[in-house]
This record gives sequence, structure tokens and C-alpha cells, in this order.
Amino acid sequence: MEIRLGSLSRDAQEAQGTAIIIDVFRAFTTAAIAFDHGAKEIILFAEPDDALALHKKGVGDFLMGEVGGKKPDGFDFGNSPYEISQVDLTGKTLIQSTRAGTVGVEAASNASEIFLGSFVVAQATVYAIKREGPELVSIIAMGDQGVNRADEDEHCGIYLRNIMEDRKPDFEAVKSLIMAGGATQKFFDPGQPQFHPEDVTLALEADRYDFAMKISREDGLLVARKHAG
Repeated sequence: MEIRLGSLSRDAQEAQGTAIIIDVFRAFTTAAIAFDHGAKEIILFAEPDDALALHKKGVGDFLMGEVGGKKPDGFDFGNSPYEISQVDLTGKTLIQSTRAGTVGVEAASNASEIFLGSFVVAQATVYAIKREGPELVSIIAMGDQGVNRADEDEHCGIYLRNIMEDRKPDFEAVKSLIMAGGATQKFFDPGQPQFHPEDVTLALEADRYDFAMKISREDGLLVARKHAG
């Protein structure tokens, strides 16, 4: 199995084989918690206007996402793991739009399969991919807005590669590097209440869930569902 590490939207566009699109802070931590709280499926869009348009057609129960860290007008929830952890989503269909993770999924049109990547589903995602046995895995760290590298996503990509190659990285060491990173500091800035400190706690918990999240392409939509890890 060949493993390629990449970053940002440009590498998502070039991803081939089975792709893991990573967004630790916060999209694919939020998605994992939504599934743990009962969500049936999550439809992903790069642009919030597209998400709103689909919802206005009667598709989906709730909209969640962010632009500039804040909940877009007309959305039910922001892109916060902590916020979504307070909600019972049993049997619900969500529509998610963010500025990094969902952009990467939409960009990865050349990938044959797509999984959503974050620390909370890391080992389960590796198990699921190894069962399928692809020749090529493209691990893409989406970073900040899909245009600037971010410590948490880059480290998650390396972490995934290590466990995929049967090494046992020290997650606490990885976590300490992320906690010292610039992107983490905004979660502790009282002037930016859209970023909850609890989001960091929830996002930096390795292998919290025993499921992966896999994309299915259905009638032009990108639909994520829980997938056995």
C-alpha cells in the first residue's frame, strides 16, 4: 500500500485512490460527535449557500457549519464539537458546510473513495481502509481555510500514516505540539466566543470512536455515514 501525504485544497484536487480528508479543528470532529449522538447521515457542501438551497428544498433536518468560525445565517448549529455534543440527533440528516474539511471533500473528485479524518476516529479509519486494501491512500491535511497549513491537521496526517504503517506514535507528544500551535490559541480567547475551549478537548482525544466516516456519492451529493472501523 502506497501512502501519500498532502496538504490543502490543491492536493485534495489531485488526491487519488482512497483519500482521507482531515479537518481536526473542527469539521470532522464535529461530524464524528454528530454520528455518536445519533445522526443518520451528513450531506457535505463546500459553499453554505448550496447547503441552504438544498435545505430549502426540504432535504435534511439541520444545517451545521461555519464561515470565519461563525455560524452562517440560516444555519441551526455552528461548526463546534462542543455545541453538537449537547444535541440529540437520533435519526436526523444533517447538512454541513465549512471552509476547510467540506471544501476538501468536494475537491477530491479524483479519489475513488473518501473517508473523513480526525483524531477521534483515527484508528477506526485505518482499520476500515486496511480491510478494503487499496493500492494507494492519499492523506490530505486541509489546514486553515484550505489555504494555510495547520499544525493539528498536519500532525493528524502523520499520525494516521504511522498507525497505517503499524507504528505506535506517542499521542500525548503529538497533542502537546498541537496545544502549543498558533491555531489552538483562539479557542482560549474570550474575544472569540465562537471557539469553545471544549472544542480542543474533544478534538484531541485519540480513537474516542470505533467507527469511520465514509463518503458515498449519491445523485450528485456527497453523503457521509458511519462505517465499521
